[in-house]
Amino acid sequence: MTLIPKIEKVTRDATISHFFLMFGYRIFSLYFPLFLVSRGFSLLEVGYTYLLIYLPIALFSPIIGFLNHKVNPAVLASLGVLGYALYAIGMILIQNQSLFYFFQILLGFSAALFFVSARAILMASKLENPDRAFGWFYSAPYYAGAIAPAVGAFFIWQFNFSGVFIFSLVIQLFTALFCFIRLKKSSQKLVDQHFNFQKFLESYQSALQVLTKKNILPWLFVSFSVLLLGGFYQGFFVLFLKQLLGWSQNSILAFVSLFSTLFLPLSLFVIHRLEKLKSEINIFQGAIVAGLFSILFGAIQPILGFVSVLLIRLGQGGGDLICESGRSGLVSEKLREKPEEAGAIDTIFSPLGSALGALIGGLLIVSLGYPLIFILGGILILGVGILGKKFAKI
Repeated sequence: MTLIPKIEKVTRDATISHFFLMFGYRIFSLYFPLFLVSRGFSLLEVGYTYLLIYLPIALFSPIIGFLNHKVNPAVLASLGVLGYALYAIGMILIQNQSLFYFFQILLGFSAALFFVSARAILMASKLENPDRAFGWFYSAPYYAGAIAPAVGAFFIWQFNFSGVFIFSLVIQLFTALFCFIRLKKSSQKLVDQHFNFQKFLESYQSALQVLTKKNILPWLFVSFSVLLLGGFYQGFFVLFLKQLLGWSQNSILAFVSLFSTLFLPLSLFVIHRLEKLKSEINIFQGAIVAGLFSILFGAIQPILGFVSVLLIRLGQGGGDLICESGRSGLVSEKLREKPEEAGAIDTIFSPLGSALGALIGGLLIVSLGYPLIFILGGILILGVGILGKKFAKI
């Protein structure tokens, strides 16, 4: 077994595009919940803001899936990246609250453009091992997270938030160009000018008939339960470190950078493992790992320290990566003749789970508190995972 898992050209180019997109976003996104709270947002409003970002991704994904039939997906993915650039400009200039919320929706639409199109390109490429390919693709944000927060902190320290947003703008302009040049050739074959709305409806109806079969649907529910809890962590984990554990901003920065750095070798191990097992098994085992570590997180909260938080989050992140890659691999395999629809449907899961998880967390956090939500979320994942395995009968 080689140290670096195999990566096909199209997977490499899509992963690099994903890396730079996330690098340009994560140089400021780590501080976003703290930024919202500093502006006077309540915890519920923090959850609502994340809902405005992630829900449009789910809502617009089918539309982007249709456009992938009519326009080269590489063009759409590049336009999505440019949307991130426009968002960076908006965060510098916007003072009006309503316009601020509009730009969160714009970010969600831009993300839908990129992720639906990138997934469609991957799924149409006759991947040798879809789970392994998506393992690479989903690892990109962790690689970006190893250095992006530190770079972002430097720009904020030197030039305030305006400086970090301008730097993000430059990165996204470069990423849009790279994405278009590297992916346009492999995605041109997806364009079908004769594809119409009637075919669109028929294609999705056919895809949904496949995915709602009793040996597939339970696994989608298992994956979605993991995403729900992940949405809560994404929206509130930094606030948990600051408010409940009392960590300073420097400690949080060091944690995020170290976590992402250590996740690099862990992700290589996970990708090697993904290619050896069926997608269904990857989904189940990833969910069990994520659920158990979340329960552990809540159960030992009074004695949590830097090292224990780091180890638990690494284990949980590994479970998330296994489960999410398995889901995308399963959808890709079952809908191999419908890559545009597969890309759109698969894209719906992550943002919808993140949006609902953040919103539900914002509603419950005041009454239940962080530790109990961690425990109940882990129990939910374990329960859904066990039931899913029973009904799907593997």
